[in-house]
Amino acid sequence: MPGDASDKILPATSGAASADYAGDVSVAEAWRVLSENPKAVLVDVRTRAEWSFVGVADLGSLNKEPVLVEWASFPAMNVNENFASEVASVLNEVVGGGAKAAPVLFLCRSGARSRSAAKALTALGFSAAYNIVGGFEGDLDETRQRGHSSGWKASGLPWIQS
Repeated sequence: MPGDASDKILPATSGAASADYAGDVSVAEAWRVLSENPKAVLVDVRTRAEWSFVGVADLGSLNKEPVLVEWASFPAMNVNENFASEVASVLNEVVGGGAKAAPVLFLCRSGARSRSAAKALTALGFSAAYNIVGGFEGDLDETRQRGHSSGWKASGLPWIQS
């Protein structure tokens, strides 16, 4: 049921919940919630270029698909002024009733844009908007490359590339 304990996520990282958004979760916690909660949704806020050239989370084994809505558009990286309303519209279609209480897990490259996205959706009244720490590619490693030390890909979670 929306709003019951099964919809709640305890932040798995140092980012505590605040009035701005529900909190930060690790990629492992995000996968667990997506696996266990049929109403949980992954929203990838990266650019079309990132989806095409870097890859996207593969949720096929969960009978789900990530929602793809750009937070900002490449190359100028202008913020999508309609982002929150676009995501809310898709969530209402995907989740149906109770969308505002369903866990929404935001993913970007490293966790910065997705935090902003979680805040934007929370401002629309969504109570379970989370940022996935480390994002899809994770932090820079000692050779200044992403995708090797943290994040969705480095954690061995399923992903595909076009």
